[in-house]
Amino acid sequence: MADSAPQTPDAPDAEVLALAGRLFDAARAGDAALLAAYLDAGAPADLTNDRGDTLVMLAAYHGHADAVRALIERGADPNRANDRGQTPLAGAVFKGEAAVIDALLAGAADPLAGTPSALDTARMFGKDDLVARFDPR
Repeated sequence: MADSAPQTPDAPDAEVLALAGRLFDAARAGDAALLAAYLDAGAPADLTNDRGDTLVMLAAYHGHADAVRALIERGADPNRANDRGQTPLAGAVFKGEAAVIDALLAGAADPLAGTPSALDTARMFGKDDLVARFDPR
């Protein structure tokens, strides 16, 4: 008889945790094909890590526009904020990722969502072109 730790009903399965880790790594690396394949097979589009970062957040923050598009096309919410209130669009503004900003806006990201919002982030960092693009006035 093998020794193993008992599983509690609410404990995540080791295989599920490993899969989630692969998906988060794929988002950080921009592996759009792998992300698309897993989401097409039923993985949750809005999977979050322990900080509330979604796959879209990780792909956006690391500058991967193709991965952002693949995720949004498969139902990922471009406006879902992490546990600190940050959105993927604000992260892309902070990082200066123009292609990611375009992909998020094409996917209906809201420049006014989050804390700070993408608009507020653009203002903080003197990105006047983005302020003009985001400001609804």
